[in-house]
Amino acid sequence: MRFYFQQALRGLILFLFTMFIIKLHRTGDLLKLINPKYTVISMIGAAILFLFFLVQLQRVFMVKKKSHVHGHDCSHDHDHGDSPITSRKMVSYAIISLPIVMWLLIPLSTLDSSIAEKKAIMLNLTNNAMSSEPKENDQSENKMDGKGNGLFDGNTEDDVTYHDLPADPNLYSNTVTKDQFEQIEQELELQSSILMSERVYAVYYDRINQEMDKFVGKEITVTGFVYKEADFTSDQLVLGRFLITHCVADASIIGFLTEMEDAASIAEDTWIEVKGTIFLEEYNGSRLPAIRVSSWKEINEPAQPYLYPLTVKLV
Repeated sequence: MRFYFQQALRGLILFLFTMFIIKLHRTGDLLKLINPKYTVISMIGAAILFLFFLVQLQRVFMVKKKSHVHGHDCSHDHDHGDSPITSRKMVSYAIISLPIVMWLLIPLSTLDSSIAEKKAIMLNLTNNAMSSEPKENDQSENKMDGKGNGLFDGNTEDDVTYHDLPADPNLYSNTVTKDQFEQIEQELELQSSILMSERVYAVYYDRINQEMDKFVGKEITVTGFVYKEADFTSDQLVLGRFLITHCVADASIIGFLTEMEDAASIAEDTWIEVKGTIFLEEYNGSRLPAIRVSSWKEINEPAQPYLYPLTVKLV
């Protein structure tokens, strides 16, 4: 019986990855990395890694076998775990272990205004407003998510393909039927005071951008983090949110240009809740729906600061 260090190291890596995913679930930090609809998939992944770990344990202590015949004359290139650790192996182990090291040494944080700056938030908001304007002679029904991606389009070839796909067994609570989606939009138009709650934020945001004139003068309540551009006036800021479709790698910025007297005194990344009225603002030659604030208050960062687009179930 012999102890194989490399096999033990591989087992340790598998075990730590399993514990990493389990801890993300227990603490809720998993939702800082992925869309909630993928939580079941991540749990399945953790279970598979744990099975691999159990299999690997059997290889840590093994009887040393005598030389064996491979049935071919050329030297083989696969590793049985008993060969010396080379620099190439060390680099491989280091790369694989990097997520674990980062988990142990660096606390998990949420995206903030520094990321918003890199993603050119005002360019995104301007593009959202421009792309959401209705086109002439465009009669197709097109529901959009917060990134401008189509959720469903009327009678298109893509819909046929979608219908042919098997149902996603891991759909989360942000899945609605087409009728429910249309009801959410209708409720928005009937509201005299709009509350931008997390569940419907992306839907409301797109509808307000698509039909700006219809919502001018309406009262609105919004929460978000503060971001400022260098060319803003002293009373301007952006009240932004990160929208995650799949994971943080595809996070996009949505939010509203906001005018308020106290803007200059509010630091970036401060979370605030504002109440005000919608008006149209010109920014770099484009019209944007903006908020003129009547009251505001500072709040704590939400336990779940990200937004997720509604998934529309077509059938």
